[in-house]
Amino acid sequence: MKTQRLLVSAIGSFSLLGFAAACASSPPPRELLDARAAFARAQTSPAEQLAPATLHDAKVALDRAEHSYSDDSDSEATRDLSYIAERKMDLAEVQAETSQAKQNAERATAQASARQAQAAGQLEQTREALDKERQARAEAEQHAHEALDKLAVVVANVAVKNDTRGTVITIPGSVLFGSGKADFLPTAQTSLDKIADALKDQADSQISVEGHTDAQGSETKNLELSQQRAEHVRNYLVSHGVPQDRIKAEGFGASRPIADNKTSEGRASNRRVELVVQPTGAGER
Repeated sequence: MKTQRLLVSAIGSFSLLGFAAACASSPPPRELLDARAAFARAQTSPAEQLAPATLHDAKVALDRAEHSYSDDSDSEATRDLSYIAERKMDLAEVQAETSQAKQNAERATAQASARQAQAAGQLEQTREALDKERQARAEAEQHAHEALDKLAVVVANVAVKNDTRGTVITIPGSVLFGSGKADFLPTAQTSLDKIADALKDQADSQISVEGHTDAQGSETKNLELSQQRAEHVRNYLVSHGVPQDRIKAEGFGASRPIADNKTSEGRASNRRVELVVQPTGAGER
């Protein structure tokens, strides 16, 4: 009889152990698996640095779910606790993303402000440079005008005036050439040297050397003579420092008189060389 009771007791103990083992081997519910996966994901996300408090709360909630699963693997409480833990994981990630976005926005704003400040500084530098350039140009133009205006004083018989063509320097033919000749008089070089010095300052101007004669003689002869005189003056000025790409020569013969060719005084006035100094871009508006 005693032996039978021991056998029954042993069988009962074995059955309880088997039941417990069967309970312990029940697979985790889907909610717990999802909560574990969410925690693993959150650990590798910015949440660990940007939302540590919320992530900690989520881990505590996951631990409660794990304890519940250990106590009763198939309980409804395990599912509920797992669901709560997963939502807290999601909240931690959302907070981390929000914080990251805020940091990115602040960084972008700071960079934009820096670029704006840099652009403003560059703009100010550009304005200052333009102001200096305008001032330098104005001073250069003033100096150039003064140089031309002085010609009427320092060069005998030379007239300087401004008209629609620009600044016109008129040199009487008698100052430069003999009658009917294109070769310079001995005294011509002194006048041309002073004119060359003034024209070298006209850096932003184009210069036209125009030859003119009176109406005596043939039209062909006068045109040829005026061209030769204009070219000789141009070549002399170039040889004395006036850039050749800014100066040209053209003869007009007797086609542009400024006085009556019937009088000796009028013919003398018509025999002339005019230097027309025109600022670059003038008349293009």
